[in-house]
Amino acid sequence: MLKPAYAIPDLPPPGLEETPAVLRALAKAHRHLAELKGRAASIPNQGILIDTLALQEAKASSEIENIVTTQDELFQANAFPENPASPAAKEVARYRDALRHGFMEQQRLGGLLTNNMIIAMFQALKRTEGGFRSTPGTALLNEQTGERIYIPPQDGEDVKAYMAALESFINEDGRSELDPLVKMAIIHHQFESIHPFPDGNGRLGRIINVLYLTRTSLLDIPILYLSRFITAQKGDYYRLLQSVRDTGNWEPWLLYMLQGIAETAQVTLMLIEQIRVLMAEYKQRIRDDHSKIYSQDLLNNLFRHPYTRIDYVQDELGVSRPTATKYLDELAQGGLLNKHRIGRNNYYINQRLVALFVEGAV
Repeated sequence: MLKPAYAIPDLPPPGLEETPAVLRALAKAHRHLAELKGRAASIPNQGILIDTLALQEAKASSEIENIVTTQDELFQANAFPENPASPAAKEVARYRDALRHGFMEQQRLGGLLTNNMIIAMFQALKRTEGGFRSTPGTALLNEQTGERIYIPPQDGEDVKAYMAALESFINEDGRSELDPLVKMAIIHHQFESIHPFPDGNGRLGRIINVLYLTRTSLLDIPILYLSRFITAQKGDYYRLLQSVRDTGNWEPWLLYMLQGIAETAQVTLMLIEQIRVLMAEYKQRIRDDHSKIYSQDLLNNLFRHPYTRIDYVQDELGVSRPTATKYLDELAQGGLLNKHRIGRNNYYINQRLVALFVEGAV
C-alpha cells in the first residue's frame, strides 16, 4: 500500500501563527469583503447574483481541472438543460448544481457545513451515490511529468476520522482565536490534503471556501469565488499547497489565499456595480419605451437569466405564454435583447450583461 509522506496535522495546526504580514493581509481582505457584502445588498433580487456568478465560478473552477467550455455553450446548456450539451458544459452545470445544493442545505441547517452536505455536493457534482474514499491507491501526480508529488491518507477509516475532525473545526463557534479567513485557508489546505473523494476534490474544496464565508457571516450569499484568481496563479497554488506539507511553514500559503480574497472581492465588487448600473439603465429604458409591459419581476428575469426563455418569463411573472412571448419580442425589437433560435425554441440574450462576463470581470 502507498505510504503517505505527510502527516495530516491536528486542527488548528501546531505552530501556526498570524504573523505581522498575515495580520496586514487580513485587514485588507476584510475591508474588501465588507465592501462586497454591502454592495451586493444593493441588487434588489439576490438570486440574480447567486445564479449568474455561480455559473461563472463553475466555469472558472472547472477550468483549473482542464474542463473547458465557452460562455455561449455554458449559457445555452443552462437555458436548455433538456438539450444535448458537451461533456464539459454538463460538468460545469453540475458544479453549479452542487454549489446551489450546498448553500440551500446550509440555510436549512442554520449555517452548518457538515460532512453529509459535502458528500451530497460530491454526489451532485459527479452524478454518483458514492462517498469518501474507502480503498487505497490514490496519489496526486504532476500533470506535465506524471511524477507522484503527494500521497494522501490511504486507509478509508483514516479518511473518515480526518474528515470528522475537519467537520468539527469548521463548525466550532467561539472556541478558536484564529481569524475566520485564516481558518478558511487552513480548512481548504486540510481538505485538499485529506483528498477524501476519488475525484472532484479541487472543485469541492473551492465550494467549501465560499460556503465557509457565508457560514461566518462575512458574506450573506455565496458570491466570492477564488477560482479565477487560482486559474491565473495555478502554479503558485499547487506549489504552496505542497510547500506547507514539505516545510510546515504556513505563512506563504495564508498570504496567497488572503491576496486571492482581497483581489477577488475587488473584482467582484466592480462587476456587481456594473450589473447594478446596467439594471438601472434597462429599468429606465423599459419604463420609458415599453411602459405597458414594465415590471420589476420582468427586469429581474432579464438579469437572472442572461439567456432567457418564454417559459421562464411565463413562470416567474405568472403570465400566459402569448403574453410572455409578446414581452420578449417587444424588448428584442427595442434592442434590449437579441432573439435567437435553437431547434424549435426561441431564446433571448441580454447581450450587454453577457459581455460583462465575457470581458473577464470575474
